[in-house]
Amino acid sequence: MPQDTGKPPFNIKRASGPKYGGTMPDVDTNLPSWRSDLDTESNLPPILRGRLHDLFSQIEKEFETLYAENISLQEKVDVLNEKLERESLINEKQGYDFTDFENPSKISKHKSGTSSSQKLKTAHKLKAQTSKIVSSFKGPTVSCNLVREFSGHRDGVWEVAVARPGQPVIGTASADHSACIWGVDSGRCLLQYLGHQGSVNSLRFHPTKDLVLTSSGDHKAHVWQAAVNWETSKGNSSDEELEGLEGEGEEERPPPLRTPLVELVGHTNVVISADWLAGGEQAVTAAWDRTASLYDVETGDMVQTLSGHDQELTHTSAHHSQRLVVTSSRDTTFRLWDFREPIHSVSVFQGHTDTVTCAVFTKREDKVVSGSDDRSVKVWDLRNMRSPLATIRSDSAVNRLDVSNAGVVAIPHDNRQVRLYDLGGQRIVRLPRNNRQGHQRMVCCVTWVDDNSSSMPCNFFSCGFDRLILGWNIQSVKDT
Repeated sequence: MPQDTGKPPFNIKRASGPKYGGTMPDVDTNLPSWRSDLDTESNLPPILRGRLHDLFSQIEKEFETLYAENISLQEKVDVLNEKLERESLINEKQGYDFTDFENPSKISKHKSGTSSSQKLKTAHKLKAQTSKIVSSFKGPTVSCNLVREFSGHRDGVWEVAVARPGQPVIGTASADHSACIWGVDSGRCLLQYLGHQGSVNSLRFHPTKDLVLTSSGDHKAHVWQAAVNWETSKGNSSDEELEGLEGEGEEERPPPLRTPLVELVGHTNVVISADWLAGGEQAVTAAWDRTASLYDVETGDMVQTLSGHDQELTHTSAHHSQRLVVTSSRDTTFRLWDFREPIHSVSVFQGHTDTVTCAVFTKREDKVVSGSDDRSVKVWDLRNMRSPLATIRSDSAVNRLDVSNAGVVAIPHDNRQVRLYDLGGQRIVRLPRNNRQGHQRMVCCVTWVDDNSSSMPCNFFSCGFDRLILGWNIQSVKDT
């Protein structure tokens, strides 16, 4: 396992960003490396150096043209895939067998051999299918509108989280070694945390206090104060102000914070994820050293080491009200750790065939939803780890998903798409994505706003390796 170099913690296999297992250099959009190298002191004659500049410029233009063509082709493929999915869904409901239409004699033979009882069963089946088909033409039941973009990070954004109810802010963790607090109403960055020496891999708000827990490639997790000026977050920011975060002007940058309140140390490799236990007095971390750790947040002391996974951990999540924790790993399993008194226990869930990228608890029922690089999402009952209650298949690897209070599973994919399903595995909708809206690189994480009394314009957020955080408004059509 390569040692962490402070770079993004993911090893990209499908998209051009890192994904669980390697490092890649930071992205510098200001100046290509070849140009900066040529501009340094060199013994090359000026004419030859100028010629090299021209040649590399031509190569760069060719790559830009190929990239634009690739984006255009990918858009067409996405449209065709959507059309194919819709047609397949309708065909499944109609129950047609297309092999029969290729052979008319087979159809007549099949009809002549059909008994009266089979005809009766077929009639009832067609009647039921007809009602389903009619209902399928009623149109979409969910509206998805892009409300706001949050831009400013200089590298991929690995996680987005929502603050506790009543606070209109979100937090983001990025491979640019920073974590940011954003005002949802204004779209402005209110606070930038720069205390980590490596990629910031996760971010979680404390359930009752103005504290934030972050994990990093520097082998540590930090607890820091997230006190921001709420009045500042209410104002509207212009596009120029949002762009200023990446610009040179220091006056446009948010106030930086570099000193944590508590450092959680003890891991010997990248800390990929961290979360608060119910109540917020303890925290759990998951790392590439194949262990998870339980910490006392007030003192920073490690309370317990959770070992058992055979390969690097990829994610951890705690139950919102009980002392339960799930950890997922590259060993194709995730584990349920029960810290409720008097006896601590662990259960192993097996069912995926590739890296389990995340596992989260549902809000209302005793269920866990897991996502994997094997392109599937599975819904599990906490009391039955033998087989999943439902399985959702997709055409792309799954990243850090989330489940709403209403039981809607939001699934971010490597192929830049976000899809919504219910806990029964039925597809609800796919978030719109084209050249004007949606993510242009893989979607790393999604999160719901489950505060019913919230006045925030967005109730759903997504982030990706394109450095963007998108705020969405997702509503049932009958509610709009």
